[in-house]
Amino acid sequence: MITFLIGLAILIVGAAAYGSFCERVMKPNPDVQTPAIRLRDGVDFVPMNKWRNTLIELLDIAGTGPVLGPIQGILFGPIAFLTIPIGCVIGGAFHDYMSGMISLRNNGEQMPALVKRFLGGGVYVVYNVFICFLMLLVGAVFIYTPGDLFVAQIIGGDASTLNTTVVMVYGFIFAYYLIATLLPIDKIIGRIYPIFGLILLLSAVGIFFGLFINGYPLSEIWEVGVANVHPYGEHFIPIFFITVACGITSGFHSTQATMIARAVTNEKHGRLVYYNTMIAEGFIAMIWAGAAMGAVNFGLATDENLFKSAAVVVGIIAKEMLGNVGGMIAVLGVIVLAITSGDTALRSLRLMLGDALHIDQKKKINAFTLAFMIFAVVAMVLYFAKIDKSGFALLWRYFSWANETIAVFAFAMIAVYMIQNKMPYLMAIIPGTFYMYIVATYILHAPIGFGLEYSMSYILAAIVAALYAVAIVKFGRSLQ
Repeated sequence: MITFLIGLAILIVGAAAYGSFCERVMKPNPDVQTPAIRLRDGVDFVPMNKWRNTLIELLDIAGTGPVLGPIQGILFGPIAFLTIPIGCVIGGAFHDYMSGMISLRNNGEQMPALVKRFLGGGVYVVYNVFICFLMLLVGAVFIYTPGDLFVAQIIGGDASTLNTTVVMVYGFIFAYYLIATLLPIDKIIGRIYPIFGLILLLSAVGIFFGLFINGYPLSEIWEVGVANVHPYGEHFIPIFFITVACGITSGFHSTQATMIARAVTNEKHGRLVYYNTMIAEGFIAMIWAGAAMGAVNFGLATDENLFKSAAVVVGIIAKEMLGNVGGMIAVLGVIVLAITSGDTALRSLRLMLGDALHIDQKKKINAFTLAFMIFAVVAMVLYFAKIDKSGFALLWRYFSWANETIAVFAFAMIAVYMIQNKMPYLMAIIPGTFYMYIVATYILHAPIGFGLEYSMSYILAAIVAALYAVAIVKFGRSLQ
């Protein structure tokens, strides 16, 4: 438990110190009119208060990743209790804050437009391919996981096959996504997300206290060590950082930060809306990682459950710690996490495609047609993932890798912005280079990539990461 508590202390103290430093670097100006006010259109540019924006941002970014990812990531041992908070403070929260603030200062531009502005047209084309790919996968994953959790944990049905119950639940989520994607942001997202946010926070707090009340034993890092202890031999680098992506650093978050930038009314709100919400997600990741380890050490779950059936472990943890009623609320909180990320992912995809294709989405027929095309593709991905026994595993791997790859682009954009504005750009270069190393190592080794041995993958990835850092600094300086 001591390692776990040290990790929480790192998260809280680190967030206070580094968050303050990030804010001093950006120097938010409360007197400047934000895009939400200056470009108000009643659909996407809609002013909302900081607490509503904060809860919406939290639910936008917190899918099942900070729950299912840490449940699997804790198989690497208590080192996860240290890497999650450190990475969250200097990587993920910084990434989210800077993405949102840069958007605020550039007319609420979405990530593709920011990439084009700061990295150029060539990188923009490549980025667009990756971001569209990621958003489609996010939409599919965040229909699949909450749908299956609802069927299995709430109504006690069979979620292993594409049966009538599963189709009906998926269809209901699809219908909600379509409505939420098309209506003005303040009509559904702005009104019901704060309620969902409270459910989410209450469930996380409940699990947190359940760890202590039930006396779940947590392993200490000095007992286990820092060597690779994964029961299935997975390598800490890169697999841990791919698996626990959303609880540490997620490229998907940059797309949500830029979307909510069109609702922020004061630059001073940025730290709360962006930086602190990612810290809250890191807290959620820590809680579920601790609960998963406690469940295994207490004999309620096995390593195999964590590795192959993380969604099932959610139900076990929630019900054992909080009882039937509290457990049901916690499971609903996890379901809400996924649904409230999936709808905004598809909304962001609509906005980005509309901007890239110069489609006037103020005309409802244009917005509906674009949304319908997106949903048709997501439905096909979901169908093939469901009928294939290994379909979801493959879907999750592609999703996780694409997610971290998008973060690499975001860090590069942030670094160039900071170089141009004479800011300490190493704040972006260091985490960006690290994640370039992670995604390069993964794709060079993985069967879905080049299938190289790890030794060769590590060497080649180090070269790629070094070239990435040098290229960004050189490019950024050339624009000064």
